[in-house]
Amino acid sequence: MNRIDESRPFIPMRIAVLTVSDTRSLDEDKSGATLAARIEEAGHKLAGREIVKDDVEEIRKAVREWIDSPQVDVVITTGGTGFTGRDVTPEAVEPLFEKRMDGFSYAFHRISYDKIGTSTIQSRATGGVAKATYIFVLPGSTGACKDAWDGILKYQLDYRHMPCNFVEIMPRLDEHLKRGKLREA
Repeated sequence: MNRIDESRPFIPMRIAVLTVSDTRSLDEDKSGATLAARIEEAGHKLAGREIVKDDVEEIRKAVREWIDSPQVDVVITTGGTGFTGRDVTPEAVEPLFEKRMDGFSYAFHRISYDKIGTSTIQSRATGGVAKATYIFVLPGSTGACKDAWDGILKYQLDYRHMPCNFVEIMPRLDEHLKRGKLREA
C-alpha cells in the first residue's frame, strides 16, 4: 500500500512542532518530543518546537509565524482537539487554511479507529494548506501523534512515496497567487 521508490531522492522537509497545553512544559511534553524524534529519524529537519497555552490568539500567532517563514514547510500541532472548553486548536488554526485537507482527517480517524475504536470521534484532527505550508492538527496523546506520523505523515512527507505525495506538489501549492514560497535548502 505504501510504496517507496528508491530511485527517487529523499528531500528533507523543514517541520515545526507546536504543542498546545495549559499543563505541560517543553520538558514534560511527550507528544511533541515523540513527533520531533520521528521527524529527525526520518531525515527531516526540525524547524522549530514550541509550547503555547490553549488560547486561540496564542496558537494562531505561533502557527502564522511559521507559515509566513520561508524556513518552514510543514507545521504540526498537538493538543487541543477535543471538546472541552479549553480545546480550541481547530478554531485557532482552521481560519488560516487556504485549502482544507478533509482526507487527512478521514485517514487519521480510520487509523485511530483500529486502535481505540469509537473513542476516535472525540478528536477533531484536521489538516490544511496555507501560504504553501502544510498544517496538521493532531490530538495531544502520544499514541495519536504516533498514529498520524507512522500511518500518514511519514509517507506523504517523503518524495519517494508512490503513487503521490505532498512533497512533489509543493512547488504548485500557491501557483494561483503567482508568488511561490522560496525554498532554501
